[in-house]
Amino acid sequence: MNTVSKRPFVNPRARHDFRLRSCSIVASGSCLPERVVATAELGRKLGKDSDWILTRTGIRERRIAAKSELTSDLAAQAAQRALHHANLSAADVDLVIVATNTPDMLFPATACLVQSKIGARRCAAFDLKAAGAGFLYALEIGQQFVATRCCETVLVIGAEKLSSVVDPQNCDTSILFGDGAGAVLLQHRNGSAGLLTSCLGSDGDKASLLSMPAGGSRLPASRDSVAGGLHFLQMNGPEMFKQAVQAMHRAAQEALHQSGLTVSQINCIIPHQSNQRITDAFADKLGAASEQVFSNIEKRGNTSAASIPIALDEAVQAGRIARDDLVLLVGFGGGLTWGATVLEW
Repeated sequence: MNTVSKRPFVNPRARHDFRLRSCSIVASGSCLPERVVATAELGRKLGKDSDWILTRTGIRERRIAAKSELTSDLAAQAAQRALHHANLSAADVDLVIVATNTPDMLFPATACLVQSKIGARRCAAFDLKAAGAGFLYALEIGQQFVATRCCETVLVIGAEKLSSVVDPQNCDTSILFGDGAGAVLLQHRNGSAGLLTSCLGSDGDKASLLSMPAGGSRLPASRDSVAGGLHFLQMNGPEMFKQAVQAMHRAAQEALHQSGLTVSQINCIIPHQSNQRITDAFADKLGAASEQVFSNIEKRGNTSAASIPIALDEAVQAGRIARDDLVLLVGFGGGLTWGATVLEW
């Protein structure tokens, strides 16, 4: 009679240390398209005074990608710059997470295309979609892989080519959005607390306030959907303004409370760069001093999931953030989604 050898099951991770460890951002990088589109240029095309646009948005210019320039191209360049700043190679990356609302295509994931473009052959990759809060969602997921010792190095990217989904004739949206990408590298760093806490949330009941109705299984591409402009971003601006200020304030307060910190202890606050009036209203409601808040919306516009990592990289490069500084990141977007993260740099 044949017998089957029954060896005891051995978990390949059994020898690992399962104590959670801290996770830090060890480097950042960003990429912006070369083409600059000034608000004055948009105003002339839309028949609007540039001062009218500037007063309502705080945006003087934004970067717009070339037709041949893809979301994955911007993401890959931002990733390479972050790797350079960390003195790491693509071979060191264990996982790539890309937060984007404007993927190169519905599938495969843009993260897989980025993996190929930077030569990160041995890693996993996936996309995440949470609009203007997407980078914070991806950051929280990435830190879990480092904290639980599943990965040593995680690459988190926020990247958008919003010019591909914005109706150039729609004054409510075309004046707001720009293109770009920002990236960070996550690792455990001895002696650093790193990412202290995150507060994430969503409200799907308000999904219609910011959406792109067609292109998915609900409304597949057709002549009618294209003719009706249903493949363009659609937004209820006034209601989004109100929701954004309230949600970011709640998320920021909760993240600070969980960290045992007050707003006065934060060295730099980086909100989602959606609209300068939203940033100002949020900062005022939070009780933050103007010198604590970093804003680059004047020259970048709203780059959705890319806005926080681009602003973070620019703040670092400008010397606004130094080692051991406490930083608050806070975002909001369609979904509705929101989030806040407190970290030690």
